[in-house]
Amino acid sequence: MPEFPISETVPTEHGNTIPSDTDVVVIGGGVIGVCAALYLNRAGQRVVLLEKGRIAGEQSSRNWGWIRQQGRDPDELPIMVEAARLWRELSTQTGGTIGLVQGGLTYMAEDAAKQEKFADWLPHAKANGVDSRLLSRTELADLMPEARRDWVGGLHTASDMHAEPLVAVATFARLAAQEGVTIIEGCAARGIEQAAGRVVAVVTEAGTIKTPQVVVAGGAWSSLFLRNAGVSIPQLSVRESVVAVDAPPMTYKGGGADRTIAFRTRTDGGYTLAMGAFHEFFIGPDAFRAFGKFWTQLKSDPFGTRFLPGAPNGYPDGWGTARRWALDDITPFEKLRVLNPTPNAANCAGLVKEFATLFPDLGQVRAKATWAGMIDTMPDLVPVVDHIEDVPGLTVATGMSGHGFGIGPAIGRILADMVTGNATGYDLARFRFSRFTDKSKMDLGLAI
Repeated sequence: MPEFPISETVPTEHGNTIPSDTDVVVIGGGVIGVCAALYLNRAGQRVVLLEKGRIAGEQSSRNWGWIRQQGRDPDELPIMVEAARLWRELSTQTGGTIGLVQGGLTYMAEDAAKQEKFADWLPHAKANGVDSRLLSRTELADLMPEARRDWVGGLHTASDMHAEPLVAVATFARLAAQEGVTIIEGCAARGIEQAAGRVVAVVTEAGTIKTPQVVVAGGAWSSLFLRNAGVSIPQLSVRESVVAVDAPPMTYKGGGADRTIAFRTRTDGGYTLAMGAFHEFFIGPDAFRAFGKFWTQLKSDPFGTRFLPGAPNGYPDGWGTARRWALDDITPFEKLRVLNPTPNAANCAGLVKEFATLFPDLGQVRAKATWAGMIDTMPDLVPVVDHIEDVPGLTVATGMSGHGFGIGPAIGRILADMVTGNATGYDLARFRFSRFTDKSKMDLGLAI
């Protein structure tokens, strides 16, 4: 398995020749696309999964690795409960090789106001059978005895888990391929062909695949791809920097976060660190188009984002990135196979220092790898999971807003039912595409 970050120099593992036709084409080889392909295949569909770069090459391997029910938006929470069950099933089906650990998840409160927010969310956990509970100052100290910070309390969910993102998603892809999914890495989808008002094919750089159904799960690239197909989604992307460190083991084996740092234990014995309440945003053309939709989010957390000048060349919202192209043109997806942002070195160094200060009894803390990812986010911090009515045959699952890794298996299962016309088992109204066109107010929900 390659070290972080993955780049297009890493050899492809899935190099099939494109077929002339299939039942469903899934665009995007992250956790959502891979799980959608897996469950569509299990539903009896012939599936082709297209990935312009590498399976799990972008945010699906660059996230924190949390599989959390705790703090979820109430509309996501029941889906996440299913996802937790599916993670356990998939771990068994892959021989326990994905690094799945039930270590629990803890949010630490610096003041009484934060503890009250935790308490406000608890009824949603209870309604969904999730074992979240408030911790007193003493209980939190007992859970993390090595910590040297006087939190007033916390929120803890013992059933929450974590896994190694790169290993897990790559393993799920191998499972899908073994079960019959055609996976093609290094092959960009250029666009969708329509006839008689509906999807009839996907044009790729290697040729055309006839299909009546397309699922777009392209993460940070989804909005750019869809815009060329005449579908406008107010999706933006933010950069999150992450650092892996070597350090001695602590008593607590799960994940945790306060306002300064987020961490989890790793299967290699170290820890993954990130800034829990901070991200960086490159200002590009889509920022101006989507500003009105994002205003509610900006007002709610005006200091949680650092704004940066234009994105590097080739990024989805770069000033020089093409927004329109013919289906026989070379596209932006071929020009930048793997979105591999440079991590913020100062932030990463600060995280190492902060972790060492928080847990001084662990001894030496040494950074061994840093990376960054672009998180696709929506104005109301919940995804679009919906059919596009104006383009029959097109289904979109994007804008997971940093929640996609953990919830991925359940979203994949839901997409399989949506495409095959079966009941999903959930009210998906909160995730409808039309909320951005029907004058709905942007509702940030009660996620914490």
